[in-house]
Amino acid sequence: MTDTKSGKLPLKAKIFIALGLIIILSLGITALNYYLRYFGTSVTDNEKYLYIHTGSNFDDVYKTIREKEMVKDSTVFHWVALNMNYPRSVKPGKYRLTPGMGNRRFVNMLKAGNQEPVELSFRGYRLKEDFAGYLSKQIEPDSVSLVRLLDSTEFISKFGFNRDNVYSMFIPNSYEMYWNISADKFFKRMYDEYQKFWTEKRLDKAKKVGLTPVQISTLAAIVDAEALHDNEMPTIAGLYLNRYKRGMKLQADPTVIYANKDFTIRRVLNRHLLKDSPYNTYIYTGLPPGPIMMPSINAIDAVLNYQKHNYLYMCAKEDFSGYHNFAVTQAEHQANARKFQQALNERNIKK
Repeated sequence: MTDTKSGKLPLKAKIFIALGLIIILSLGITALNYYLRYFGTSVTDNEKYLYIHTGSNFDDVYKTIREKEMVKDSTVFHWVALNMNYPRSVKPGKYRLTPGMGNRRFVNMLKAGNQEPVELSFRGYRLKEDFAGYLSKQIEPDSVSLVRLLDSTEFISKFGFNRDNVYSMFIPNSYEMYWNISADKFFKRMYDEYQKFWTEKRLDKAKKVGLTPVQISTLAAIVDAEALHDNEMPTIAGLYLNRYKRGMKLQADPTVIYANKDFTIRRVLNRHLLKDSPYNTYIYTGLPPGPIMMPSINAIDAVLNYQKHNYLYMCAKEDFSGYHNFAVTQAEHQANARKFQQALNERNIKK
């Protein structure tokens, strides 16, 4: 008789198979661990953006990410960042955080500097401090550095402006730029936009009006402050040009309010008119030294395309619609003014 095979594997074979399974399992776990570290969900929804300031290093970035809990496991993020050599590629900027984003994608975004642009939209600012305050909330430079440049004769003279008329350089619109733009580069960008705005067509119109672009903006600021409705701007512009060309004082209430630096004034009184300031057009003939506010594009174009008429006076309508009653003679104007003053008294508006 011959011995029959039992079908059982030798002990040595079993050991090899077990070891193989253990190795395969270990490799699988390791691979899964690497996958989860690099590609697994990591970024949380605690913050919408990561701001990396100019001059920051990896330790600064990591501290922000850890303290604001921007990732589920900051230790794992740190490990991935080191392995991807991110500490040598830190770039400033404003980076959008997508919840669930993996560490690898997150680090690649930071290394490449793929930040989200900022859209600046501004108009109507009166004071440099207010404008700088708005900008400092949208881009990296702080308000102090921005005001310092706005008040720097040496700096703004490079663009052909002075401290009084520098607002003429800022054309109110929407602009896209990166958050970490420097203060001086921001001004350079605004000057480039200013040059684009003042096309040959606009420059030719300004020449026909008899004013420089800066003077156009200075008058446009008054028109903007006077007009509640854009469709009335060309009429108001024509009125002030009539007075200007005749050598009459402009006598624009918004300039008096600006001279008094009290923007709560609703009713200009005789005591306000006494304020001695080059911006007070009740005292001084001609245009103010510069814009009393940042004029809108509509106001600038209204001056360039002013309405030709004989009006020399205007007064707010007594119905408080925001429109004006216009007059050619002072007698007509005084009649309109009495109606408006009566309406103010009826509403108990004293100042």
